[in-house]
Amino acid sequence: MLTKKEQRLRRARQTRIRIAIQGVARLTVNRTNLHIYAAVISGDGSKVLAAASTADATIRASLGGSGKGGNTAAATAIGTLIAEKAKAAGVEKVAFDRSGFAYHGRVKALADAARAGGLQF
Repeated sequence: MLTKKEQRLRRARQTRIRIAIQGVARLTVNRTNLHIYAAVISGDGSKVLAAASTADATIRASLGGSGKGGNTAAATAIGTLIAEKAKAAGVEKVAFDRSGFAYHGRVKALADAARAGGLQF
């Protein structure tokens, strides 16, 4: 019997195998109860091209202090920011790697905001 975390990591591994075959940059998302993290990683997986998270002090201040990084409003802000940083790094097209998390709630909010910011996936 696999634990909940092992199940999520198994799903993530399957997704990453499919993305590696495509050879495009990937937008990875990780969420915890308190924060959400996003990074654009190069197609070969060797470099982080852009990163954003609610753990960053400037983002935390704009969200209204501590404890506000675990909601959809924060995820939307991170999605917009990661899209800006990725475009500045010259990345327009990415594969969305949700790291085994359900495409729902904060993960969906981040993805929608990144699409609205100009990323294609």
